[in-house]
Parts: sequence; C-alpha cells; structure tokens
Amino acid sequence: MAEELVFEVSSLNSWYGKGNKRKQVLKDVTLSMKQGEILGIVGESGCGKSTFAKCVLGLVKDIEGKCKVYVKRPQMVFQDPYGSLNPMKTVGWILGEQLHAMGVREAQERKERVMDMLRQVGLEEEHYHRRPAQLSGGQRQRVAIAGALIQGSKFIVLDEPVSALDVTLQAQILRLLTDLQRKYDLSYLFISHDLAVVYQFCDRVAVLYQGRLVEEGDVDTVYDHPKDDYTKKLLAASMALDE
Repeated sequence: MAEELVFEVSSLNSWYGKGNKRKQVLKDVTLSMKQGEILGIVGESGCGKSTFAKCVLGLVKDIEGKCKVYVKRPQMVFQDPYGSLNPMKTVGWILGEQLHAMGVREAQERKERVMDMLRQVGLEEEHYHRRPAQLSGGQRQRVAIAGALIQGSKFIVLDEPVSALDVTLQAQILRLLTDLQRKYDLSYLFISHDLAVVYQFCDRVAVLYQGRLVEEGDVDTVYDHPKDDYTKKLLAASMALDE
C-alpha cells in the first residue's frame, strides 16, 4: 500500500444551522487515510458519520480545524442513488454528460467509454438506454459506482452503499467494490452502521460517538480488543443482533 495520504483531518469541528439554531456536529476530530486503504466510519445514527464525509468532500462550510484532501475529483456514492440520477435521462446520457463536462467532446468516444465502464460494473449494453426507474436497486447502485469511477477518481466516499439492498445483492456490490479497488488502487471512505459489513470490507475502522472520534485502528485490533466503552457496547449490540 502506498504511503501517500488521501486526506488529513486535524482538530476538525463542524456546525449546522445559524444563530440560535447553530449546532455543533463534529468535535475535535483528528483522522487521516492512506492511498489504497478502505477506512470504515461507524457509530449510531446522528453521531456525525455523514457530516464527516461531507466535510472531507468540502460540502460543509461551517468548520474549524484542518481538513485537506490530496486527490483530485473525489466522488460520493449514496445509500439510494435514485435521487442523484436524473430520472428523465438514460444511463448513457447520465454517464456521458460527466465525460462531456470533463472536455470529452466526441460523442462516439463518450459512448465507448461509458459502455466500457458499464461492463466493468457488471451491466450490459441494454442498460445504456434505460432510465433509472427501469433499473433495480442493485443496478442503480452499479450505475452510481460507474459514475464515481468514470471521471478517474481514486477516492470514493461510500455512504451506506449496501444498506438498502438484500443480503445477496450486498455481497455482489461489496465484491464488485473490492475488485475495482484492487484493479484501480482506489481508496474508499466507507460509512456504515453495519459492523459486520465493516469488518468484512474495511482495513481500518474509526468509531464516532456524539461527534467525537473515540477509537480507531485496524479492524482486527478494534474488534478483538476495543478500548473505549462505547466501542465495546457497539460491538456487543452488533453481536446480539447477529445471534
């Protein structure tokens, strides 16, 4: 694994809202990630997982502290990509438009590159002509992954990317993401509430609790020897659900 940093966050604080409604979400978070790594972010709902990802992507402006990303064109894949895919356009147009925005003017070249990317995420030529509503949830997620990759990004934020899928589709999408990560030396920031999936998929894990980073390390160490009481409770609850 290369040692170059993908992002570096130091003493990060973030807020939502204004005036009397201004609320602090992240509190003094320090965390970094290396190229080629899969870093999981876990914690209960409202702990700041998605906010942290948005801060890294520059989508939250009310912040203090250091938040530096060292790669170009970071991308994000959401839990349900339907909202991010134009329902009036075909898959071919949606992906081709991203290339057009990057300066690829020749229509035939755009189509060829889109078709190649669709094949790489396990879709067929027929999907090129379909609209999002004509796709299954798993197929839409594959289109979203293709959209994240087609611009050449090496860093992708995955925000609960498989939680809306059944177990079989979860396994297929995780296998696809693993294959693509190895092929292109991608770096993933993987946000999830499912600790079993994080253990299976990630190299390292960071635990957030009420906006604070309470523990981080490689998955085997954190899962087998958790230090923080909250991490212990989170893992105990996860094991109880699996029984």
